[in-house]
Amino acid sequence: MSRRCGHQLDAWLRTPWALPSAAALFASCWWIPRPAVVPLRTIAYPGAGAAGGDLLVFLPGRGDRAEDFAERGLLAAARQAGLEADVLAVDAHLAYYYKRVITERLWADVVLPARARGYRRLWVVGISLGGLGSISLAQEHPDAVAGILAIAPYLGEPDLSREIEAAGGLARWNGAPSEGDFRGLWGFLCGYAAKDERPPLWLAYGESDRYAYGHRLLASALPADRVLVAPGGHDWKAWDRLWTEFLARGAFPGTVQAAAGRR
Repeated sequence: MSRRCGHQLDAWLRTPWALPSAAALFASCWWIPRPAVVPLRTIAYPGAGAAGGDLLVFLPGRGDRAEDFAERGLLAAARQAGLEADVLAVDAHLAYYYKRVITERLWADVVLPARARGYRRLWVVGISLGGLGSISLAQEHPDAVAGILAIAPYLGEPDLSREIEAAGGLARWNGAPSEGDFRGLWGFLCGYAAKDERPPLWLAYGESDRYAYGHRLLASALPADRVLVAPGGHDWKAWDRLWTEFLARGAFPGTVQAAAGRR
């Protein structure tokens, strides 16, 4: 483990709230779409049942809905590739991030009920804003997540990525923690560069994605076989392609049995 990175991690993980502030989110002209109802609205798609041990959770992007994963064919593609696990699509929209309660609600409305029903492993697939949510959940509750697929995650604006890159990458970055930006999140991701114990993380993004500056920085800290890059931008066309490629890898043990076989 990098001593420099590890020193900062202690401070970051003691930060009482690691999610970026509302001001940081609105820096990208994000908006509040709907009320943050409690509990989170979810849609269940039964599979093998809790006895199988696995639950796959979908977190949508900004402006998307829980229904989109089925309506856009991601669920059908997973079933065709051999997915037997139960699936839960969560309507975790921007209002939960704006109010800074997304991890609190995911813990209370998704993780704890899943454990009560007997699920032993929870796999999270987050797209764009949902990618931020999936990583934030793992940051606050690392034991709650068996694995993450972050598709085109929003990881903050370019200035911080440039700062980290100028420092020599995540393993050498020595930024100070701050509650007002994404430094806490990148402090957690620093642990992947240091090879600290972390939930397995796969990263997928379009090569022309408008947030690719952060994706490339994170990709440099991950094993090559946990990074997927496809033509396209920050849109469903690229995400569909990346999801199909990810399924073909059979990367979630015990969850996805891809047509190409397990790795």
